[in-house]
Parts: sequence; C-alpha cells; structure tokens
Amino acid sequence: MSTQTVTEAAVGPAAPGRRDPSGRRGGAAGRGAPSWTTSRLFANILTYAFLLAGALLMLGPFVFSAMTSLKMPKQFNTTWPLTLPDPTTVENYTSLFSERYNFIVPIAVTAQVVLVLVVGQMLTSILAAYAFAQLEFPGRDALFWVYLSTLMIPAVVTIIPLYSMMTSLGLKNSFAGLVVPFMFGSPYAIFLLRENFRSTPQDVLDAAKIDGAGVLRRLWQVMVPMNKPILATLLLITVVSQWNNFMWPLIIAPAKEWNVITVATASLQTQYNGNWTLVMAATTIALAPLVILFLVFQKQITSSLGVTGVR
Repeated sequence: MSTQTVTEAAVGPAAPGRRDPSGRRGGAAGRGAPSWTTSRLFANILTYAFLLAGALLMLGPFVFSAMTSLKMPKQFNTTWPLTLPDPTTVENYTSLFSERYNFIVPIAVTAQVVLVLVVGQMLTSILAAYAFAQLEFPGRDALFWVYLSTLMIPAVVTIIPLYSMMTSLGLKNSFAGLVVPFMFGSPYAIFLLRENFRSTPQDVLDAAKIDGAGVLRRLWQVMVPMNKPILATLLLITVVSQWNNFMWPLIIAPAKEWNVITVATASLQTQYNGNWTLVMAATTIALAPLVILFLVFQKQITSSLGVTGVR
C-alpha cells in the first residue's frame, strides 16, 4: 500500500481548501487561483494604460512642437496639424539664426542670466538654510516664518514695486536689472534646504566639530556632500524657472539687445504675422537645453524624491 493511501485512510481525503501532504491545494481554492490572477492582470493593464495616457498627454506638446518646426508654412496651414512633415525642412531653424532674427543673442543673454541667478540663488540659499537649521541666534524661528510667509504673496504683486526700484536705480534695459531682484535666494529654496539640513544626523556634525571643523567647514565638507540629491533637484528647479521667466524680462528689459529667449520667441508672433512653424522652431530650441539637463540629473532627482519621502 502506498504512503498516500495510508495517509488518506488515517485522516480522510483532502478537504476543499486544505493542503495535502504533497503541498497541493484541493477543492474550490485551487480552482479560484486563476480568477485572482486574471483580476490582477486586468488591474495592471488598466494601470499601465492610465500611465501611458498620462505620458502621451505630457509629451504631446513637445512632439507637436518638434514636428511643426520641421514643416513648411504651407503644409502647416493646409494639412492636419499632426501630419508628419513632408518634406522635412530645417529652414525654420536657419531663418532663426539669420541676420533678420539673430536668435543667438537671446540664447546668449538667457544663458548668462541663468548662470548668474543659479550661482547667486544656490549660494545664498545654502548659507541661509544652514543658518536657520543649525545656528542659534535670537529671533531665528520668527524671522524664518516671516520670510517664508512671502511665498503666499503672488509674484505679480511685486512687479510694479520692483520695476520702480530698478528704474530709480537706472537699471532698466540692463543686465543688472534682469538679475539683481532674484540673486539672493528664494523662500522655497531656503525652506526646502532647511528641512533637509535639519534632518542631518547631529552626531556627524558633532564629530566634525570635535575634529576642529568650524561653521563653514562643517557646511561645505559635511552638510553639502550629504545633501547632494536635493541640491541637484533644487539646481534643476532654479534653472527651469529662470530659463522660462517671461514677465519680468519683458517689463524691465524691452530693448531687443536684452531680450531673453522667452521674450524673443513671443516677439516672433505678432498681430499680423502667423508664422507658427518659426515660433515652434524657437520653442523647440528653448526646450532642448531643459530636456538635456533633466536627462543628466534624473538619477539625482529620483534619489532626492526618495530621501524626501522617507524624511
């Protein structure tokens, strides 16, 4: 007599949902497993379909911009907007860099403005956040919350006072007028860095202090290296926000020689000129550096999101 027969004789046949000695699940429970697998597969399909729809919705404008920039104006005006370029042309790009439009000047001005503002904002934001997070001085918390409350003030409200101040200082239509109001940190950057600096283990800072490290040395050799992911994310946010800035450059520097790329792109579209293929070429050029920057820093951004979520 086999072992299985002896077992069944002793304890009876396997009941529904009960494991037999071989590890198999009998009865209705075993028959129910395929339906559970099917429902999970269906849920996964819905999830990925939703994510794919979101990705297409986000990437659609960029693809449309690139496709339109490679079309002739006649094709764009006579065919469906999503029709592929036929023939493909780079005439719109060559026209932008011709003597008529001279688009290289707005690109150079924008790059200089972004470079100065990124260096100024990152440096001052790191120093201010470290002071609010680690240094002790009277009124520290009150000053921080008063400064942070400026986040609730819409940026458009400060445009006229800033314009009056810059004009009275003779900085209209100048490089200084473009960068001075935004060089010295931002409430959002200081708040973000302060919260990350406060979560740095105090034991590490105390060990550096025992080793003789001063305030600035603890900042640059301990605090900054330990918070590289969030600094990379803040760097990207600052570059994108300043690269896309439109209102302030339009108001303070309307002269053509000080046009940034957003103002120069807007000036291509006038009331009587509807050359959208040229506008889309300028838009694509403006988007390209930001896409490259994101691809370079995507690992640091992902790391910062994980660290921020844990904290």
